[in-house]
Amino acid sequence: MVFHGQTITHIDALSHYSWQGTMYNDKPASLVTSREGAQSHSIEVAADGIVTRGVFLDIPQVRGVPWLAPDEPVMPEDLDAAEQQAGVHVEAGDILLVRTGNYRKILDQGPVPNTAPMTACQVACTPWFKARDIAMLGTDTSNDVRPSHYANIATPLHTVSLVSLGLWLIDNANLEQLAAACHQRQRYTFMLCLGPLRLRRVTGSPVNPIALF
Repeated sequence: MVFHGQTITHIDALSHYSWQGTMYNDKPASLVTSREGAQSHSIEVAADGIVTRGVFLDIPQVRGVPWLAPDEPVMPEDLDAAEQQAGVHVEAGDILLVRTGNYRKILDQGPVPNTAPMTACQVACTPWFKARDIAMLGTDTSNDVRPSHYANIATPLHTVSLVSLGLWLIDNANLEQLAAACHQRQRYTFMLCLGPLRLRRVTGSPVNPIALF
């Protein structure tokens, strides 16, 4: 089963990434092998599901565009502006869903190669995520600007989030129906339910997030 990548909506558990030989909380990266799987930080801790408050921030709406251009990432000031426009405040334990319009672009213009430039939340947003103490971040991208803005780190947001912050990620979410539901109700918070597959020693799982208003 291959679900990591840029096409399937999935959760990244903390075992998915390491930096200089260690995972979150200084666990050795050697605990994840092709033979034994993830012996630490596996998706198993979410086997009974995740239920918490979801908060939706629509960055293209703030900027007045249908979607963000590949070379225009989400910055912390965009998150502040989207909060103000939506009349919400992201709090500890929330799952934050950030729309870039990337999925809308794919629906309208068709898929692009995996190597094509793509927008996402810039890694400069991670102090904002840390300050708000969010439980998870989900976007309609693979959660890293492409190409990377840093010569020696291909996926900086994944690295900082999963290794330094202990922040789980939801990659490649379809946020278009959620955007329509939020705008129709003028309500940008909801109960969010995620049921990962009951996998053992795996670094993530396909998932179908469900928002309840």
